[in-house]
Amino acid sequence: MSEDLEFDFSNDNSGRLIYTVTQISNGIKLILEDSYPAVWIQGEISNFKLYNSGHMYFSIKDANAQIKAVIFQNIGINLSFVPENGMKVLVYGRVSSYPKRGDYQMVVNRMELYGKGKLYEAYEQLKKKLEAEGLFDGNAKKPMPYVVNRMGIVTSQDGAALRDILKVAENLNANIEILIYPVRVQGKEAEKEIPKAIEYLNSHHKNLSVLLVGRGGGSIEDLWAFNTESVARAIFASEIPVVSCVGHEVDFTIADFVADMVSPTPSAAAEMVLRSGNGIKKRIEFLSESLIEAMNFTLSDCGAKLDRLASSRALTKPHLIYEDKISYLDGLDNRLLVNIRRAFELKSEKVKNISHKLDIVSPLSVLKRGFSVCFDSGNKIIKDSKNVSAGDDISIKLASGTLNAEVKSCEKAVEF
Repeated sequence: MSEDLEFDFSNDNSGRLIYTVTQISNGIKLILEDSYPAVWIQGEISNFKLYNSGHMYFSIKDANAQIKAVIFQNIGINLSFVPENGMKVLVYGRVSSYPKRGDYQMVVNRMELYGKGKLYEAYEQLKKKLEAEGLFDGNAKKPMPYVVNRMGIVTSQDGAALRDILKVAENLNANIEILIYPVRVQGKEAEKEIPKAIEYLNSHHKNLSVLLVGRGGGSIEDLWAFNTESVARAIFASEIPVVSCVGHEVDFTIADFVADMVSPTPSAAAEMVLRSGNGIKKRIEFLSESLIEAMNFTLSDCGAKLDRLASSRALTKPHLIYEDKISYLDGLDNRLLVNIRRAFELKSEKVKNISHKLDIVSPLSVLKRGFSVCFDSGNKIIKDSKNVSAGDDISIKLASGTLNAEVKSCEKAVEF
């Protein structure tokens, strides 16, 4: 017997063989590796995960059981295809165990495609059917409400999903009503209970703002209720907007495609639904407080103005205003008369000056200084002696009176 499997009677006097947990785990590891050093297994891939290290972890399952499996990086790089959930495969390798966790797994050295699994085929078939009927159409999806006052939750009452949703609502201090309809979220009964819950809430609680339908994560088998036609049609028929919040990392359920909004986890769904509404509520509260403050300020300011008006002279002593206006009008009257008189004097003085200037240049003034103007028989002014001849009758205009004369002789002007 190996050293790891040695037992010890020292702490027991009854003759019982006592093993440590490590001894049993290591013994099972040896038995598995000796019994199944190289085997082929046929099954369907489930819960496939590819880590940054390059290692691939998944489960190989059939209708009744599943086995954990791993493909280490140095083996995985030789695959001719990328493994996906639902693929039906043949794997070759050895069965081993991991003592620290107490579970066993298959270390895969080779993998071949065998065909797609039944669950995957059913999923694809239903997806194509519902898509052709228009259940995935974006135009059929109902908009999410801006403000959520009442939220319905369809999930397991014992699951982590419900606890996560309620915790988010508490952290956001969301002042809303929450109605919980507990259902099973796994197995055949879940396929009946989930649609029944959605239909009941639509019939008896139409004032719900939104419905959160989902559960925490799990394998494709665990989530299968949300890939059924009954659940899909109940979500599509719901008059209340539905958020599908089935916990998953990569794959989408049929419920996700039909729902009005999809969230990767229940807590993320609560965050999306409540945070926007909570923000709007806070904004409304802030605006309401600002409006009340502004109204109070306006009322206070108007009250002060009314007080000032009530104590003004116009209301307390209106006759004083009348007397002041009369005095003001009298003053304007006196000023008007003075200004008119002053303007008249200025205009008169200006007329006199202009008249004097005109008088200076007047021909009559020139005549008064001893000058005269001669006119011919046609009463035209004689400007040049060559225009008259001896014997012509002319008239001479003086400053006072006129002389009639006959030209005795005329001397022509001499040009120099």
